[in-house]
Amino acid sequence: MINVIYFWQVEGFGATRAFLRMALDRSALKKDPTISFFKLLGTGKGETFTPRDANPHRWGLLVTLKEEDLEKFDHGKVANNWRKFATAEYRAILKPISSHGAWSMREPFIVEQFPWDGPIAAITRARIKWRFNRTFWRAVPSVTSSLHSSPGLRHAIGIGEAPIGLQGTFSIWESAKELRDFAYKGAAHTTAIAQTEKLGWYAEELFARFAIIEESGSL
Repeated sequence: MINVIYFWQVEGFGATRAFLRMALDRSALKKDPTISFFKLLGTGKGETFTPRDANPHRWGLLVTLKEEDLEKFDHGKVANNWRKFATAEYRAILKPISSHGAWSMREPFIVEQFPWDGPIAAITRARIKWRFNRTFWRAVPSVTSSLHSSPGLRHAIGIGEAPIGLQGTFSIWESAKELRDFAYKGAAHTTAIAQTEKLGWYAEELFARFAIIEESGSL
């Protein structure tokens, strides 16, 4: 199995069309027998993880499917409908290196052991317990500031399935070492991890790393 993530940039009335596609594509993706997992994603700056971060001009889609089905999906109705009004597209083919946790009560990424020393993508996401939203938001700025200044980071954006409570990040790193240094050596992030363990503010969380097998376009 492989994972493909798309981000589409839209302008003007394209933002309205994007909202419509988010509603219509859910049914089409559920009915596609080649897809084992998908998430339609809004995006943001990833600075506060509050609604004011939201970017109505960039939208995403993550799908998991067999490699032999990729070409058909990539040239299928869902992707092509976005291309009719998107002004730019980023696409990356991702192969899981590690994955811990769950997403919508599932473990969506099938990890295979293989050597890799190229660029890395990371997805973090969490379902935050409602009573801890404010606590979470207060902890975010120091972590995001540390993230965006981390050596080896190429890109980092916020992703979410809803404006509040279902939050995450998609980031691209030059190497696995630089990602590990941020995750396990950065003071702000390790403090946040300790708070998470102490307070239990997530109802569900996931952290996954991927080899970037192929990418096109730009974020």
